[in-house]
Amino acid sequence: MTRSPSIVAVSGSLRETSYTRTALQYVLRAAADAGAETTLLDLREHEIPVYDPDVGERGDVEDAMQRVRESDAVALGTPVYHGSYSGVLKNFHDYCGFDEYEDTTVGLLATAGGGSYGSTLDHLRITVRGVHGWVLPHQVGVRNASKKFEADPDAIDGRRFRDPGLQERVEKLGRNLAEYAFIEPSVTSARSTAADN
Repeated sequence: MTRSPSIVAVSGSLRETSYTRTALQYVLRAAADAGAETTLLDLREHEIPVYDPDVGERGDVEDAMQRVRESDAVALGTPVYHGSYSGVLKNFHDYCGFDEYEDTTVGLLATAGGGSYGSTLDHLRITVRGVHGWVLPHQVGVRNASKKFEADPDAIDGRRFRDPGLQERVEKLGRNLAEYAFIEPSVTSARSTAADN
């Protein structure tokens, strides 16, 4: 019997009413519905000191790193700041390395106040690949995030998506994380297989 995958979503937003955090909870709900065990790692709730390689882990950072390290898949969520990801996520990301990400399935989500999120997702993808994480091809960007939700007391964080299509994209990220949590990527193709024979 295959065990349930464990998925942690890292919210890289310090905003109290964060759209990033709300969207990640939709990701986690979809992953849980697909059979995963899920955890939200909200960096707003952790004391993560500024990374200093001469000092090492301090505050809550070791516990947060361990959650990432022990998970089968990770969702990284961030607001878009100046065309890239947030400082709080960058700071936490600086603590994490191969031990946390190597051969780990990673999904990416960015929420933008305006219309652009492409470079933010690119930056995250590059940094995760730099520590040998396996980034899902499906990623989610939310433009004009404040206009993409409306009040609903029965929904996650009291907010529901206005656009069912966008909600479906967000939930697909959660399902993909659950489905591919145990993938072992192989860099082969029909051509390379034929060459080996």
